[in-house]
Amino acid sequence: MRRPSPGLQSQCEGLTTEEGCNFLMDTQNPSAPPCAEARPTGKNHPPRRPNSGVSGVVHDNARHTTRFTVIGNHLAQHRELSLLAIGLATHIQSLPAGAPVDIKTLARKFPESPERIAAGLRELEAHGYLSRPRERTPAGRIVTRTISCNRPGHHAERPANAGASTTAGAGATDGPADEEPPARTPCAPAKPKKRTPRKPLPAVPQPSYKGPALLRAATELLAGLRRHDPDLLLSACGTTHLAPGVAAWLERDVSPTAVRHALLSNHPPEGMHRPAAFLAHRLTAQLPALPPFRAPASPPTVRHPLQTCDGCERVFRSPEPGRCRDCRRLHSGPATTDRHPSG
Repeated sequence: MRRPSPGLQSQCEGLTTEEGCNFLMDTQNPSAPPCAEARPTGKNHPPRRPNSGVSGVVHDNARHTTRFTVIGNHLAQHRELSLLAIGLATHIQSLPAGAPVDIKTLARKFPESPERIAAGLRELEAHGYLSRPRERTPAGRIVTRTISCNRPGHHAERPANAGASTTAGAGATDGPADEEPPARTPCAPAKPKKRTPRKPLPAVPQPSYKGPALLRAATELLAGLRRHDPDLLLSACGTTHLAPGVAAWLERDVSPTAVRHALLSNHPPEGMHRPAAFLAHRLTAQLPALPPFRAPASPPTVRHPLQTCDGCERVFRSPEPGRCRDCRRLHSGPATTDRHPSG
């Protein structure tokens, strides 16, 4: 840069460049950093997906000819069931008919706790893959039947002379995979039925004498069962119906602890649908025998305290102090016997 010589009028004020006053505003700034260069093509990262367009799981399938189970995608890819429930349904459908699938058996077979297995079974029951109706056997016991359905809303066609009932939709087969499964007809929607009145509770044994104290003790025993088992929360009507049966047990010299133990032990693992009906059946079926006859005991002998006779100073037993028996007899005779003839 240079200043104009003295005497010459400058056409522009201040500092100038070699071009004089032609000061360009678009002149490139030499202090600005250069633009970043593009990365060489050879050093670019490979694409995340292969050129074939396949991503995720790759199946390596082999055809099964024996010991396989057909599982529908509606179960394997169910959006509302948990993985535990889907696994339980798959395991149950692979079992033969008659295999035990109660909570205790499944808990011994798998690492999940009984609580988680029970929750998974409730999920399957809510979505129609499992049903557990209760039935009464000819012997009077209440048992639970487990029915597995591989397609909720459908059931397989069975011959008219079918034998014992098998698990619906168990899915286990030993035939070749090329065979088509039997055609299933969708069940027609059931017509709404009128609600039938609830069955009355079974009869209970009656005591020979319904004393107020005996019935009060029986009622208190029944009301305290819920402290030991929350499922035995009985209604007021059920407690009133069961109280005479408990009183009959107490009347037969059975202690309240023994009655409570009989009502709380050996419950069905799947729970009770009607606890009052279950307890009524148990009070009747396990009623103990009458106790053996006992003759009334004789009243105890009364032993009076020792007293000292006022006449002869002998010791004798009497409720009150005084004279002994001999002195009383002596003084109770005629007065003339003690007088002299000369008297």
